[in-house]
Amino acid sequence: MAPAMSTAIHRQVAACQAGTFPRLIARMESGWAILGDPQIVRGYCLLLPDPVVPHLNAMNAEHRQRFLADMTILGDAVLKVTGAVRINYEMLGNLEPALHAHLFPRNDQEPEATRTSPIWLHDWDAAPAYSPEDHETLIDALRLALDPSDA
Repeated sequence: MAPAMSTAIHRQVAACQAGTFPRLIARMESGWAILGDPQIVRGYCLLLPDPVVPHLNAMNAEHRQRFLADMTILGDAVLKVTGAVRINYEMLGNLEPALHAHLFPRNDQEPEATRTSPIWLHDWDAAPAYSPEDHETLIDALRLALDPSDA
């Protein structure tokens, strides 16, 4: 019997491997780029390592460098697609004790009250939930930005 998937990150990576994860953007060298849900800011993405590890320091130096490089490559694609002024990168792992990187595009069009506050203080309940109808174009644009040879 296979071991239980201990975190949402484990389950999401397994779904990406199986080709069944609906928010999958692309396979990267170190793992999987996925669209965040909800879209607290347009273009919110995550990078999940494959294989899943508990935290960044659990990786050897080569895998750690690849994961961090992939994180910035994904950040470049998010910047290009969203026109954001910067990307906030976060790796927390307290709620889901498995490595994953959050990429939050930040832009000048955010409401004044939240523009400079941490993303976790935004109203997550009011953010648009993922739907293929609303987000497939965004996923396609991110895929193209990650690999323009697929055009």
